[in-house]
Amino acid sequence: MNRLRNLDAYPKINEDFYKRTLSGGVITLVSSVVMIILFFSELRLYMHPVTETQLRVDTSRGEKLRINFDVTFPALQCSIISIDTMDISGERHLDVRHDIIKRRLDSHGNVIEAKQDGIGHTKIEKPLQKHGGRLEHNETYCGSCFGAEATDDACCNSCEEVREAYRKKGWALSDPESIDQCKREGYVQKVKDEEGEGCNVHGFLEVNKVAGNFHFIPGQSFHQSGFQFGDLVFFQQGNYNISHKVNRLAFGDFFPGVVNPLDGVQWNQEKQNGVYQYFIKVVPSIYTDVHGHTIQSNQFSVTEHFQKMEAGRMQSPPGVFFYYDLSPIKVIFEEQHVEFLHFLTNVCAIVGGIFTVSGIVDSFIYHGQRAIKKKMEIGKFN
Repeated sequence: MNRLRNLDAYPKINEDFYKRTLSGGVITLVSSVVMIILFFSELRLYMHPVTETQLRVDTSRGEKLRINFDVTFPALQCSIISIDTMDISGERHLDVRHDIIKRRLDSHGNVIEAKQDGIGHTKIEKPLQKHGGRLEHNETYCGSCFGAEATDDACCNSCEEVREAYRKKGWALSDPESIDQCKREGYVQKVKDEEGEGCNVHGFLEVNKVAGNFHFIPGQSFHQSGFQFGDLVFFQQGNYNISHKVNRLAFGDFFPGVVNPLDGVQWNQEKQNGVYQYFIKVVPSIYTDVHGHTIQSNQFSVTEHFQKMEAGRMQSPPGVFFYYDLSPIKVIFEEQHVEFLHFLTNVCAIVGGIFTVSGIVDSFIYHGQRAIKKKMEIGKFN
């Protein structure tokens, strides 16, 4: 027992030798408050998960990229806004309508009408047949494509089908009033009736996970000799106000901590017609929470540029273009709980560290006061 007693690293001092001071009490109180604050701070970190970040090379192939968007055009009517996508693999989708909703807005931004953009057309009473006569009661309707037929027996039964046939040929539909289907559906009149209105377009696109672009242009686009054109120049002679506000733009699903830099961004066109371009760098991201649930999404950074339209130059139609490119590096976020032993170690470090430091401070003050007092007693303190 004596040998074990000799190993005691904490020898006890008789209480008669204790001397308590005012400075020691103040230091004890302050150190106790600091110790409690640091303890609860460490406890909060222990109770809440922390997010670890890693960078890895993105080796995924053949996946799809979902683009969620909500864009408002205060000076473009819904009937002339077209959405197109294209990528470097050569895949191109013009006048996309699936999973997209357009809402007509008045001059004050209030919703007039909301409808899902889709393929369809108004029923035409006694339309013009392909052979030149009017549709009779016992006949099957087969409208003319006005020279844009892909085959001899091809039919265009709506204004939309005529526009599509012209687009495939690389022709512009310069005068819809001369097209029987467009005239009977009131296509031109519908566009004119919506003059002065705005449009909110929202929905999502599923595109290949490669570099590409999607854009909003006035009119339906078509390609000819590698160039892109629009077919609605006859309405406003190309004077389109492409002022817009990006209410929301996200490449994938939301996850905690993600920031979409274009949300709420607004741009107003002043005078000259042109193309507003966003150049986006998409970074694949994977988020895993503490329960093991994984969200595969993306973050992005963006720069902006406005390109003025120059007379006599063959270029893109006026509109808002979003060019995106994929980063080869993906970011992995993983939520983790702090281990209990790590928490316990930190608590011990807090208690021991503050106790030691406060002891040093107290000793310094105590011995400093004694030294000053002795000098004062012998009259050597100036």
